[in-house]
Amino acid sequence: MSPEEKDQKIESLEQEIQVLRQKIAELERRLGLDSQTSSKPPSSDGLKKLDKNRTKSLREKGKRPSGGQFGHVGQTLEQVLEPDNIIKHPAPCSCLSCGCDISQIEAKKIIKRQVFDIPTPRIIITEHQVGVKECPGCKAQIQGSFPEWVKAPVQYGARIKAVAAYLNHQHFIPEDRLSEVLLDLFGCRMTPGTIANTSKTLAQIIEPVVIEIASEVKAAPVKHLDETGLRIGGKTNWLHVVSTQTETWYRVAAKRKDIEVLAEIKGVVVHDHWKPYYQLVQVNHALCNAHPERELKALEEIDQESWAKSMKKVLLLACNYKHRYPQGIPENIIARINQLYEQILNRGLDFHSSQPPLNRKGHFCRVKRRVGHNLLLRLQNFRGDVLRFLTEPDVPFTNNQAERDLRMMKCKQKISGGFR
Repeated sequence: MSPEEKDQKIESLEQEIQVLRQKIAELERRLGLDSQTSSKPPSSDGLKKLDKNRTKSLREKGKRPSGGQFGHVGQTLEQVLEPDNIIKHPAPCSCLSCGCDISQIEAKKIIKRQVFDIPTPRIIITEHQVGVKECPGCKAQIQGSFPEWVKAPVQYGARIKAVAAYLNHQHFIPEDRLSEVLLDLFGCRMTPGTIANTSKTLAQIIEPVVIEIASEVKAAPVKHLDETGLRIGGKTNWLHVVSTQTETWYRVAAKRKDIEVLAEIKGVVVHDHWKPYYQLVQVNHALCNAHPERELKALEEIDQESWAKSMKKVLLLACNYKHRYPQGIPENIIARINQLYEQILNRGLDFHSSQPPLNRKGHFCRVKRRVGHNLLLRLQNFRGDVLRFLTEPDVPFTNNQAERDLRMMKCKQKISGGFR
């Protein structure tokens, strides 16, 4: 092999080594990500969670001790003036000390102890009867009428249906287990199919309320948007949520990108920077800052980028001011936060511009950027949406409202495996 061939071989190997190093670094970074440093759910952390991460949070440590604070009013059972039942236990008829007869002596005082309990649950069967008469003239059969809600020879009443729906949807008891619960508690086995039909009937009853809630959240000045995958009938669907602090509108779609029904909404929408939301042109956008906080934590701990720690501190400081001044942050503080934000952005961009370019190609044959570089560009290009909470008192720091509204649906799916 000639010296020229050796040099070419060495150069090609060096390039290959560089590419492999970048791949290894990317894979190691993926292994280091968890629910604390990315948008991955806590369930993806697995069983090998480190103890130091179990209580580690993005929030700063509070100054107050844990537990009940000074002046906290405790809650305990208190006796009532008029109990439902009174059981009198007689005093002894003779003195336990000297044996004297005290059967005719009245009690000097009464000591009361009250027990709070529930009556034995049992099914109450009510039979409805109507009489049938025959007209002596035309021999026509004339009968009375049952109440409108009594439609079958045998049926379940409204209360037992309400209990079944409450336990199924509010407390996530699966239909098969709920059938056993009703049998154990009330001696009544309601089949899973009947429980499912009850839910379907209730959904039809509350449909006008859902329409009213949808119109009200669309008109709200600030609303939260989010979506998540949902298994319905064995197929993957998408649960979309539009919510405020008082109302939540759930809707299910076969595709994730189903935002046509939101085309006419106005006001401010808070979301997690899902790009299709930016197709809503009649609204102002506010981005959830919990997501970049987790990304900044990963850049600080895994990639060792110092600017990320500074940016995280600035965002947490801004969040503290948001809570301290609920009616509006003073202008001088807003100006200072914007100044620090700009300085850290420039510092991070300078850091990445000094790094050697990655050899690998990204999507659409573009030069692949580092994770931190992409985050910096997002924080720069959408700066107004990231910091909108500073200037508008009604806009929150995060999109936690929508995420909390979705969380219970995911809990029910995990317990039951899916929805009918």
